[in-house]
Amino acid sequence: MDEKKPRHRLVVFYDGSCEGCIKDRARYERWAGDKGNEICWFDITGREEVLLSLGISPQQALQELHVQTAEGDIYSELDAYILLMKRVPRLKLLAMLIGLPLIRPALSRLYRYWVRSRLEREGRL
Repeated sequence: MDEKKPRHRLVVFYDGSCEGCIKDRARYERWAGDKGNEICWFDITGREEVLLSLGISPQQALQELHVQTAEGDIYSELDAYILLMKRVPRLKLLAMLIGLPLIRPALSRLYRYWVRSRLEREGRL
């Protein structure tokens, strides 16, 4: 009997009211091709109760990317990006680079600054 292995899924919690986030999602889906079918995109807009039930603060969900693995583990910020990027061949090297000890802290600070500035500009923070 040939049993099919369950398809591994990664749930990506993204801000569906953010134009840049929507564009990033579309770009990722293009680059991922068939691998993109393994990703479940979850718009966090107005979904505070779901986020809280998973132990994710809605405010934190706005400020950091979060992903949940098929095993139920939740990763945020750069760890989330690394997991997501490793699924796309053209992004695997970049995923490795952003995880390097000297690059990671600087990129993390830059990312937090950029997101905070965007949310303040939009009046959502």
